[in-house]
Amino acid sequence: MAGPGDPPEGTPESTSGGGEDEYRSVVFDESFVRAARIQEYSAQERLADHAPAVRRRPPLRRGLSRQVLILVLLIAVAFGTAVYMGVRSPYQDSVLRGPVEPLRMTVIPLSPQGAVPGAADPESLFAHSPAARFRIGAEGIPLPASRRTAHFSDSQVVTALTTAKDYIVHSSLYPEVLTGQQVRPVRALIDAEQLDQFDESFSHPAADGRHAPTGWLVRFDPTQAQLAGSSIRVQGTLQAAETDASTLEVTADHTFVYALRPTGAAATAPASLFTVRRELHFRFDRDDLRTHQLHLIVAYVQAGPLSCAENSTNHLRPLLAGETAKTGGPAGTDPYATGGTTPLCGALSTSAQPKV
Repeated sequence: MAGPGDPPEGTPESTSGGGEDEYRSVVFDESFVRAARIQEYSAQERLADHAPAVRRRPPLRRGLSRQVLILVLLIAVAFGTAVYMGVRSPYQDSVLRGPVEPLRMTVIPLSPQGAVPGAADPESLFAHSPAARFRIGAEGIPLPASRRTAHFSDSQVVTALTTAKDYIVHSSLYPEVLTGQQVRPVRALIDAEQLDQFDESFSHPAADGRHAPTGWLVRFDPTQAQLAGSSIRVQGTLQAAETDASTLEVTADHTFVYALRPTGAAATAPASLFTVRRELHFRFDRDDLRTHQLHLIVAYVQAGPLSCAENSTNHLRPLLAGETAKTGGPAGTDPYATGGTTPLCGALSTSAQPKV
């Protein structure tokens, strides 16, 4: 009989069964074939009997790759920047900042006790007046020695003093400002939060202690007086102090002496001296120091010779050589009216006039 693995007809006579009998007991089922690992030897591996069957892969690195570490670092930097910008946001600072204090101003005309002295040579007037030793122009506004404060550096204190000096120069010494032709050099230094008050002062002047142009700057009525030369004598002081951790204040006290002639008069016409004393209080926050701007908080002005009967709100109308003050005092005060200020007037001492 045929064996279990033989064909029913038996083994063909022409087939040699010796080789097949050797592997007859090995069964290659489908699962074995699928699980078999097919591996082809390289030419070099076939030449070397003891060479490994395949090239080994490099060991897998443990931990995070370099790209992942860079990505994590970038995310951390972006998050830190967002947090910092949120803490230092200018919008947040503006919200925390309190209401802006308006400028409080007082302008006091000084009336002469007699005729105003005059001379053809302005320099002789200066030489025989208390302004004889005053410096000329911006040299009379020197910066004091500055020191850092508890919350502000040396450079920040210097910036505050320099900005205050610039304001004084622009508002007291610029010819185009003194003659009423320009206000922009002064306006450019005012903090944006005070610009509404500044603009309203020039569009609608009022003697209410808030909106007098002569409280912001010095300017003469161009129809009455003109500068008799460019030599303006100045003397005064600047002081800086810290009021709190976010505010610097600068106090300025300066006296300016101008030589004036009647508008349109010849150079040989008699000139006279006009004196203005300005006490100004400036306030700076950190944004002001960065933008080179300021808040003007107090302006106390004395000017003469002026007539108390003249309105000095919009322009100063000096009494010139040989003129005397008009009769009458300042405008009357209504104690029932609210929102106004009491008109003031002083007498100009004879010692303040040149001896000619």
